Amino acid sequence: MSSLAFNKRANFDYEIEEKFEAGIELKGYEVKAVKNGHMQIAGSYAVIRHNEVWLLNSHIPPYQPKNTPKEYDPARSRRLLLTKKETSYLSGKLHEKGLTLLPLEVYTKRGLIKIKLGLGKPLKKSDKREIIRKRETKKEIERALRE
Repeated sequence: MSSLAFNKRANFDYEIEEKFEAGIELKGYEVKAVKNGHMQIAGSYAVIRHNEVWLLNSHIPPYQPKNTPKEYDPARSRRLLLTKKETSYLSGKLHEKGLTLLPLEVYTKRGLIKIKLGLGKPLKKSDKREIIRKRETKKEIERALRE
């Protein structure tokens, strides 16, 4: 598996409870751009509409701008491919609690483009500060042990 795009902010802004793997429905010229690492998923999220999961606010610039159709929208909504069982489970979780469905990583698996989704709960500002404080103390301890 080679990673093509990674959402760094997701792990900092959200506490990820569960992870899911899904396929992405892309057009041919989008696949080539994604495989070259031109996809951006920072700030994007997934929603469920009519029993289908959609990825919103992701950006895939055209691979060859002059050969791309004129009506191409790089920020269009893209359908994610999940089973009906997973979709109904996620639908229940999203309506039940204050959870958000976030893309964590885009990668290739056996030649197919997959996306790792995380079911996350937003962290409070105090929680983020505590995480930063713990990280800094851990670094200081490691520095002291090296010396």
